Amino acid sequence: MPLRDHFRPPLDDVTSWEGFHGQWPAMIVQKLNSQLPPHYVAEPRVHLGSAFEIDVATYDNAADHGDRQDSLAEDGGTTASWTSVQPTVLLETALPVPPEYEVLVYDLRRGRRLVAAVEIISPANKDRPNNRRAFVQKCESLLRQGVCVTIVDVVTIRSANLYRELAEQIGAASPLASPLLYAVTCRSRHRDDIWRVEAWAHELTVGSPLPTLPLWLTETQAVPLDLEASYEETCRVLRLPSR
Repeated sequence: MPLRDHFRPPLDDVTSWEGFHGQWPAMIVQKLNSQLPPHYVAEPRVHLGSAFEIDVATYDNAADHGDRQDSLAEDGGTTASWTSVQPTVLLETALPVPPEYEVLVYDLRRGRRLVAAVEIISPANKDRPNNRRAFVQKCESLLRQGVCVTIVDVVTIRSANLYRELAEQIGAASPLASPLLYAVTCRSRHRDDIWRVEAWAHELTVGSPLPTLPLWLTETQAVPLDLEASYEETCRVLRLPSR
């Protein structure tokens, strides 16, 4: 079955891309856990981020009471000096971050050591330089730790190519082609003072099936990441149309 465009009509008229992105990691996990060797486990991770808007500001009742007291003093003929009231804390939190949709694979024999990560790109990962930089730095950090990283980009409404930016970040030559949609697995290998990064990249096209990528658990052991199977199962569960 073909890849759909989840961000434009007619599909986005009947369903949300957030629902699809939230369900896909679970389907990938279900498939992987039926294939992984003993002592490995895959888990979904969906983090919706912290970006939101405040539409209505609210204030503590004590502040209103103080304002009324000043007005009463002025009405009585007494000159009252105006002093700004203490602010009400509306929000204290970390800086907004984009949502994350990913699958993490752990080696239980080595203290739940992370060995592989599947990152499903969201529009927010691509929409501004800071978000793109944060995503790329995260992937670079994982690679330097020896974690296999798979990036899947089916976002049709943003043109940035984070695979290309990752290559530039680690000092590699940019891929010859920079498709809008793609899936790529990257892994790093260390030999003495040499750091080698290998990639298995596939261009994705709306209307065509998704590829199967290797997901490396060790330098010599990989399991197939069948994106087409998990994608179609996600669409079936969510009752999405075939086209």
